[in-house]
Amino acid sequence: MEPTPAAPRVHLQSPQTAVPTRAVEPGRTRHIAVASPPLPAAALQRRTRVVLYYRVDGASASARLWEEAMWTKESLSEAVADHPEMAGRLRRHADGSWEVKLNDAGVRFTEATAEATLDEFLATVQDKDHRARSWDWEAALAPWSDVNAEDPDVSALVYVQLTRFQGDGGFAVGVSCSLMLSDPLSLARFLASWARTHATMKAQNDVATHPLMQYASYFQRPGARAVRALVKSIPLDAFASADDGGDDHAAETVLFRARPITTAGAGAPADHHHALVVACVAQAKERLGAAGKVPPQFPVVVFDDSDGKGGVSVETCTAAYGQPQSNGGCGGGGGGYKLEVTQWQELGLEELVLSDSKPLHVSYSILNGGSDGLVVVMPDGGADGEVLVAATVLK
Repeated sequence: MEPTPAAPRVHLQSPQTAVPTRAVEPGRTRHIAVASPPLPAAALQRRTRVVLYYRVDGASASARLWEEAMWTKESLSEAVADHPEMAGRLRRHADGSWEVKLNDAGVRFTEATAEATLDEFLATVQDKDHRARSWDWEAALAPWSDVNAEDPDVSALVYVQLTRFQGDGGFAVGVSCSLMLSDPLSLARFLASWARTHATMKAQNDVATHPLMQYASYFQRPGARAVRALVKSIPLDAFASADDGGDDHAAETVLFRARPITTAGAGAPADHHHALVVACVAQAKERLGAAGKVPPQFPVVVFDDSDGKGGVSVETCTAAYGQPQSNGGCGGGGGGYKLEVTQWQELGLEELVLSDSKPLHVSYSILNGGSDGLVVVMPDGGADGEVLVAATVLK
């Protein structure tokens, strides 16, 4: 009997921090309203995960990937200066309320290499018959450390990892971002801004690479003694979603666009959004063939930028708040809205260019912190009151 081959590994370098290149104006905060304090520790782990897969073609692919890695942290620092909320930290008050303190704490950044080609990796993560394994592999590309419920201000809320694959010029950019900080649409806009900043900085320095970057690149080459001492190697199959109780293996998210059809829907989000989210959960379960009825209650995270400060509210929705109207599918409404199922491509990340290439594949996930479901309501920034609703349910 032949021995079982060892699982491929991912080699992680010691994490760094991309801090803003400009100081954040003192005293800036973003309020988080908690409808029923205290906020459970598991709620602090709810997050968006995005992984973008790229391939760099040509004989110089390896050298271009090293250059890309060198510029990533530099451009992240510049992009975070334009979006200081992404460098913020959570702070809890004695009355049970929370806020994001906009400071210079920064975004966590890690470089990694994977013992697989890009094509091998994509074949695994797109294998729906082995969902648990594909989920574990993809988790290796977008790191996360649980927010410390006792001392939340020591925990990063955004993690970025650049992973190089073997042999074929492939690389991936994985991002994990707390839902206490940013909704998926705002995260996508930040990543698009970062990509533009990245391209601009590289173009302005095409003539000569910065000497410090050349020096750093030398020590980050595979086999360099300095790097061997800092690398941590972990089997890809070891990245189970134990940090979320394992429930996310069975969770799926459906994205809706909700258009106001009555004056009650305009100006969302407000109290009436409970009927909207109940309708979205019901239709998500119907579309996914999920067993069981709408849970009697489920968490809701609502983003509201009507005051320009990007407030967040964390609530618990009771299904009895409203009965979804249904007329045979996604045309049903709730809370004065007309619902249409939409795709994650609407966030625009399929157009995010890095190293002169668009991604071959983009993966989106909302990790629900081990709950029975989760709904995220986010404004799209238009004047017509439309919102996007991400309904995550267990299948």
